[in-house]
Amino acid sequence: MDYIFYLTVFILGLCFGSFLNALVYRLHNKKSLWLRSECPQCQREIKWYDNVPVLSFFILKAKCRNCQQKISWQYPLVELALGILFLIPALVLPNEIQSLFRMFGQWLIIFVLAFIFLYDFKYQEILDLSIWPLAVLVFLFNSLAGWLFIKDMLIGGVIGGGFFLAQYLISRGKWIGGGDIRLGVLMGVILGWQNTILALFIAYVWGAVVGIILLLIKKKNFNSAIPFGTFLVIGTLVAMWWGNEVVGWYLGLLR
Repeated sequence: MDYIFYLTVFILGLCFGSFLNALVYRLHNKKSLWLRSECPQCQREIKWYDNVPVLSFFILKAKCRNCQQKISWQYPLVELALGILFLIPALVLPNEIQSLFRMFGQWLIIFVLAFIFLYDFKYQEILDLSIWPLAVLVFLFNSLAGWLFIKDMLIGGVIGGGFFLAQYLISRGKWIGGGDIRLGVLMGVILGWQNTILALFIAYVWGAVVGIILLLIKKKNFNSAIPFGTFLVIGTLVAMWWGNEVVGWYLGLLR
């Protein structure tokens, strides 16, 4: 039965990954969310059997059935990523009925953070609509369920948002954008103040590593902009699932 449950969760994640691809494309191009999926090249409607997550990409050999234009690898990769990310809460949370509510909450967080990651990666922009509704919902859920103290979330929001606000003011908006400030607040609400600090550390380490690699392979130069929101999303997810263990391990070293 566990295998059936995990398979169902994985398939659910694939479906949400497919929806995420469509959502990012339609919001950026100001298209209706209620229309049927269409090829971005020929604008022909995509049949349901050509829109099955991951499978259709390989069955069609990465080409549109109508115009034969190539389909980006973004689509199956995002779908697979959401499938795997949806599995993680099912694996790390206790196998109890009470954990289902928390798992649903983490799925919502995963989906919105994945949206922020993909939109920022493609267009170097973090939309307000992806920040504030989730921040309010997570704040209410954490407060009512007792997962985080209100004080910890408020301090976390101040640390996350204040850290980037200071950089924004010092650099006059040259180092970071306003979206990073808002994302910092969201991180604090999701994680609390201790794990927010950890998430920021993880994000900057990964950002430095990737930045150095891009410089070495000459994909970027010192003046190039890097979508830092993508690294903040990675740091947030890692801290959300394993932050307490990492913080506990680090504090143990200091004793």
